[in-house]
Amino acid sequence: MEIKQVTLHTTNIDEMKRFYTGTLGLDLVDDTENKFCIAVGSSILEFTHVNAKVNPYYHFAFNIQRNKFNEAKSWVKGKVSLNREDGADEADFPHLSARSLYFNDPSGNVVEFIARHSTSDTSDEPFSPKSILNISEISLTVPDVIKVGSQLMALGIKERDNDPLSATSLNFMGDPTDEVFVLLVQPGRKWIFSDKISAIFPLEITLANEEKITVDDKYEVIVTSSHTH
Repeated sequence: MEIKQVTLHTTNIDEMKRFYTGTLGLDLVDDTENKFCIAVGSSILEFTHVNAKVNPYYHFAFNIQRNKFNEAKSWVKGKVSLNREDGADEADFPHLSARSLYFNDPSGNVVEFIARHSTSDTSDEPFSPKSILNISEISLTVPDVIKVGSQLMALGIKERDNDPLSATSLNFMGDPTDEVFVLLVQPGRKWIFSDKISAIFPLEITLANEEKITVDDKYEVIVTSSHTH
């Protein structure tokens, strides 16, 4: 599985554009009055302006080159405060052979940079936005995890460890060899390295084979494959 594009909503589009293109220095690939797209390695991240009482927020992760974690941490710390959990400003996941850091963007999204030791991509160049490989994780908060998880499994997107779907914990949906996951969860779960609680907001996830996962304005979840278009 590969995430081609993720479209998220925000109430402060101008500040978000300044943050991602100015502060982080990601390439702007499309820009209109009410939305903008940035290149995240081989993926596209789009933010669309909405008028809403609550600023939508999500959790997403970017894969970075495996030998660049320490450099990435210094680079991010020079631009924004790192989030902390139990006094630590990074997470070590021995079972995943990965290390992560977290920070918030101006909309309150929980942004993660993750260096997976299984990633073959390395570089001798200093860390820069070019060291970001792709969107590796995107939260999908839905009213009914079991129902939506079953729809994803019908597309061949299985739980990472082939465990049963859980309505009470985080479900990593995707093949571990791809190092890309949809984080399927119900509302009310705290995101690590954050005070944010998972909540349902509209989004659209487009996969490389044109499969789409959409949460619409009514919080209906629509899963479509290229065969159903």
